[in-house]
Amino acid sequence: MSSLCALSIATAVLCGIWSYLAGIVGLIGWAGFAGCTTYFACGKHGMSGVKKTIVTNLAGVLCGMTIITLSKFSPVFGNLGIWCGIITFVMCIIAKSEWFDFCPGTFMGCFTTFAADGNWSVLAISLVIGAFLGLACEYGGNWLYQAVTEKKECDTYMGENVLQEKKEIE
Repeated sequence: MSSLCALSIATAVLCGIWSYLAGIVGLIGWAGFAGCTTYFACGKHGMSGVKKTIVTNLAGVLCGMTIITLSKFSPVFGNLGIWCGIITFVMCIIAKSEWFDFCPGTFMGCFTTFAADGNWSVLAISLVIGAFLGLACEYGGNWLYQAVTEKKECDTYMGENVLQEKKEIE
């Protein structure tokens, strides 16, 4: 079994469980997938990946709510576009900070706020759980890979390329 296959199986099982439970407890299933996607896309692993995901996603939720709120103050034609442009600049410029340097995570939080129709409290919880879902998928994939192969080191995020590089070094 390849590390990608192990990651795929773990992700399928855990995301299926998440999708089922999210509906039962009133969370937004697709938003959890957005948080999970951000985790894998941010390029960090473990808790540093979770932190990067949560910080950027929640910054995006704040930006999205800012756009929604400011647009309601003076609902002039084009007002949404003006505020969206200004806040988009803010989302891009804050990426100079190490805290917010994964700009796609901020945009993910922002556009999911629009998709959730401004229901920021349920959205934020779903995104945060999604970040931990990504972590669980990665660890689950590592565990499964190690359980069914003789290889005891694995980074499922990068797959067997890491293992091959380690062998070449040795």
